[in-house]
Amino acid sequence: MKDPEDIHDEWLVLRCQDGDSAALAELIDRWQPRLWRQAMRLTADRDAANDTVQQAWIAIIRGLARLNDAACFRRWAYQIVTYKCADWVRQRQRERAQTGALDSKPDEQPSPAADATDDVELLREALKQLSPERRMVLSMFYVEKMPLAEIAHVLSLPVGTVKSRLHYAKQELKTILERKLR
Repeated sequence: MKDPEDIHDEWLVLRCQDGDSAALAELIDRWQPRLWRQAMRLTADRDAANDTVQQAWIAIIRGLARLNDAACFRRWAYQIVTYKCADWVRQRQRERAQTGALDSKPDEQPSPAADATDDVELLREALKQLSPERRMVLSMFYVEKMPLAEIAHVLSLPVGTVKSRLHYAKQELKTILERKLR
């Protein structure tokens, strides 16, 4: 049984394909925050997340008429954002190689947890220590509630690989949290 939110998104996509600009505005309002969070997880840079999501929306709007199954919108949109972020990462790596810069860390550095008893802050700090790939898999599974098959499609990986990455991400997160709680 489909979730009412998924049905609403499908309906919006169909209306967009019919040229309804109000439906497009609503679709963007509904999906902008989710796609931005995905871009932020992948780039760890606010400006890059903004730029890549803007580029992704251009691609989404241009390709929306060719989307054959409105139910695939979520997977398709996440895939576009993921590819745009990968392009940004490759470009940044090329720029670093050309300039000879040694700093390969993201702009936002983890800061020590202000209060070790605050579970949410402790978890945030632990998540910051994970690689972007592991943060992304955990977030897509637990925050975005995406099924493994959909995550696999978005990342262009076999489902078994996604299961493995999710397992190792949880294992690493557990290790980090145990170290912090000692």
